[in-house]
Amino acid sequence: MAYEIDLSGRVAFVTGASSGLGAQFAKTLAAAGAGVVLAARRVERLKTLRAEIESLGGDAHVVGLDVTDPTSIKAAVAHAETEMGAIDILVNNSGVGATGKLTEVTPADYDQVMSVNTRGAFFVAQEVAKRMIARSKGEAPGTFTGGRIVNVASMAGLRVFPQIGIYCMSKAAVVHMTRAMALEWGRYGINVNALCPGYIDTEINHHVWQTEAGQKMVQAMPRKRVGQPQDLDVVLMMLCSNQSHFVNGAVISADDGQAV
Repeated sequence: MAYEIDLSGRVAFVTGASSGLGAQFAKTLAAAGAGVVLAARRVERLKTLRAEIESLGGDAHVVGLDVTDPTSIKAAVAHAETEMGAIDILVNNSGVGATGKLTEVTPADYDQVMSVNTRGAFFVAQEVAKRMIARSKGEAPGTFTGGRIVNVASMAGLRVFPQIGIYCMSKAAVVHMTRAMALEWGRYGINVNALCPGYIDTEINHHVWQTEAGQKMVQAMPRKRVGQPQDLDVVLMMLCSNQSHFVNGAVISADDGQAV
């Protein structure tokens, strides 16, 4: 018996959609029938992705977004709902990394990682949730049938790795943030869950895996391989589906066993 997840009629808002996991998430949601709002700072990259999605019969809209700026967040979400309709799904994916010893972290390093990964993720989710809650109370237009928020954390939020301590801290905060949101917003029919990817080969880190140090990392992995962006599709689709109404506050690893 085949099982198909159909997101037709849903609107999904994907942050950090200009490359990597965000772009893959957007394409996957569009292929399942959702209208997708592509949000990031690099608008020209988003336009290219929109053309790709539309060429495959999908529906996508582009909006500029800087998650470190609350004004930009409010404007982007409002514009998205004006163009595409009420947001049913948020994939909170924007993130940055930082490498170095904790003794070498500068205030600027710390602020950048926390501002994007933790603070930015929080205020994007807050802005979307406010609108979902208003619809669930009948205080805003739209037929509310349950919202889905997927916060993209990391296996590094569950286990500390050397040289990326600040990144680990920021993603650990996202994990706990997810649980807090699930507890508070669940009564409004909003399901909030965290996806914790392991090492995924994207354009940002692809060169690393070709180096001697990168190969040593691969050999230390449980199955000696790096994941591909599409390896996360099945978890994403489950968390965004209408059928996932009983999954709330979950923290799901998709890391090939790396954090075990």
